[in-house]
Amino acid sequence: MNIAIDYGNSSAKVGVFDGHELVERKIFTSPEQLRPFLQNFSGDCLIISSVSQDAAEVASWGVHIKKRFILTSSLPLPIENRYSTPKTLGVDRLAGVCGAQALFPKTSALVIDAGTCITFDFLDSGGNFLGGAISPGLRMRFQAVHTFTKRLPQVEPKGNSPLIGDSTESCIQSGVENGLVAEIDGIVSQYRSLFPDLKVILTGGDVPFFENRLKAPIFAVPELVLSGLNSILIHNARS
Repeated sequence: MNIAIDYGNSSAKVGVFDGHELVERKIFTSPEQLRPFLQNFSGDCLIISSVSQDAAEVASWGVHIKKRFILTSSLPLPIENRYSTPKTLGVDRLAGVCGAQALFPKTSALVIDAGTCITFDFLDSGGNFLGGAISPGLRMRFQAVHTFTKRLPQVEPKGNSPLIGDSTESCIQSGVENGLVAEIDGIVSQYRSLFPDLKVILTGGDVPFFENRLKAPIFAVPELVLSGLNSILIHNARS
């Protein structure tokens, strides 16, 4: 059994894998919750991707795990990383494209991670990660409308806003929500014009908001990052 940990800013997502199959998923909101779980886990391998906690310290808690890996820009990958500044690349983005490669080998893929920011990450059919784009996410846009104006209110997402808003609140919802959907549809269309066989994979916390609103055919894979981490783990454990 292998264990993959995606440690974000507010919580740790943990996936337990039997080979390539995800058999258990847990979320821990503090190190105090995660530590005893890892200390009592017996398995073959562990991999951790972290943007907040000390990854080496977290890995050290897995005292009964035979091999432990930390995802950094120098860890060998099952893809070729062509990013011009690999040390500045978020490890969650790396894991996402590795998850895409595992799902659709030898096929071009665009990973859209809808979270605090919207990230677009492109992997060509030869397994080369070329980069993509970063854009403000759904809630960041609502926050910006309020923060950078004097009178516009803080508004929450509605989920199915009409095109024509009839109040200040509904106008903000229409602009943010319909604008973001149009942005994603437009970017996907540009990629598809260049790569007709493109697979589009949607992941991240805002998947439920987008998955039925985008025009392009997509694959919603909420656990893509965990699957990608497991793919990287298997690649390194074999070598």
